[in-house]
Amino acid sequence: MNQPLHFDPKIIRIHELLRQAGATDVLFVGGFVRDHVLGIPSKDMDLEIYGLTYQQIIAALRPYFRVGQVGQSFSVLKIDNEIDLAIPRRERKTGVGHKAFEVVADSSMSFQEAASRRDFTINAIGMRLDGTFCDPFGGLGDLKRGILRAPTEAFCEDPLRVLRGMQFAARFGFSMESRTVEFCRKVLPEFKTLSCERLYTEWEKWALKGKWPEKGLDVLRETGWLECFPELFAMMQTEQDPEVHPEGNVWEHTRKVCISAAKIAEKQNFSAHERLCLMFSALVHDIGKPAAWKKDENGKISMPGHAVLGAQTAFDFFQKLRAPLNVSRTIRPLVALHGWHFHHPADPSSVRHLTDELAPASFRLWHALVSADRDGRGLHTPQGDLLYPEWAKLAEELDLWENRPPQILFGRDLMHFGIRPGAQMGPLLQKIRQAELNGEFTNHADGLKWLEGFLKTEIQE
Repeated sequence: MNQPLHFDPKIIRIHELLRQAGATDVLFVGGFVRDHVLGIPSKDMDLEIYGLTYQQIIAALRPYFRVGQVGQSFSVLKIDNEIDLAIPRRERKTGVGHKAFEVVADSSMSFQEAASRRDFTINAIGMRLDGTFCDPFGGLGDLKRGILRAPTEAFCEDPLRVLRGMQFAARFGFSMESRTVEFCRKVLPEFKTLSCERLYTEWEKWALKGKWPEKGLDVLRETGWLECFPELFAMMQTEQDPEVHPEGNVWEHTRKVCISAAKIAEKQNFSAHERLCLMFSALVHDIGKPAAWKKDENGKISMPGHAVLGAQTAFDFFQKLRAPLNVSRTIRPLVALHGWHFHHPADPSSVRHLTDELAPASFRLWHALVSADRDGRGLHTPQGDLLYPEWAKLAEELDLWENRPPQILFGRDLMHFGIRPGAQMGPLLQKIRQAELNGEFTNHADGLKWLEGFLKTEIQE
């Protein structure tokens, strides 16, 4: 896991200056140390300084670097706008929620006392410039074993840590230790104190960085926090037809779809936006099933119309989380149309209609989602493969992999035939668009010929 240490001369100089000024210890802390041990590249360097006051640190470094006092109330400095320096601090909880703390800097604290308030042991490791570690809570061992464990019961003072655990589990493939699961359950009543924006930030990290998304979903289920998202929790209570979905209920299916979606995003080298929309769509593609669920007199389960029903539920879910509007708008048609290929033949007309209705989502995203959906039914081993090749081939031939079908005829073409702007033009343009998508003409010249005949028939009627 460990990688060789090669520090920028700037870091070495900062360390020298702080030591010369009387610092008793200078430690790398947080995610940088964790990622270094895991062999993951990390540019975010956080240093914790012991034995110097805030002003003494400024005095030692300001003659040589740009020192930004970005977090004076928390005793945080930023060096050359890239390296964070902080003094260890004592925190006292003053109310409910993750913001209700009184913070007092104290450079005389021991590293063990300072680290005791961190979220997980894997983030409670200090590392010196020479590569030696301060590890009072066994974080190095937990990194090796793949365990998320709270250093102390101080974990319970910040409910947001449950969601951080969710996205850490997804990013690193870790499982949560049983005592920490109990801490998460203990703070369940404080979920309502968390802002939607903070919740979304953790979900976004789950989607963008999670190589093992199912591990994050498992944390939500194990801790009881899945119930905080009732639209998702309902999936766990919704059984499916075992012949169609041998993998289990809607939640188990969703879990497997997310596994496959993450593999596809990585294998296909998706952009951040594409990955975000794919993972979120995989999470909520069947969110309409609980409301659409039916069982007939023979015990046969069905969910008619669940895709269309779920599209609005999915949109509302992400808007409630304060997701960017372009993300919510991309997810909605993906959810609505994820069953399109079951009800339409794989032909040019179907592909044109599909890609037109998908906007602003692309065929590329749709193809990834429906491939992951098939993997999630246990009909194919998830390897990040794109399925339904006949649909993909047509989209590529029609140049619709990333694009919406271009519009061929416009209002000005109708005006050429004497149709003036007004109530009549809108419905006519809609009928013309359907003809374009049906493939009744494919260029402007043929379109005008078609339009002439169409208008004669339309006007006569």
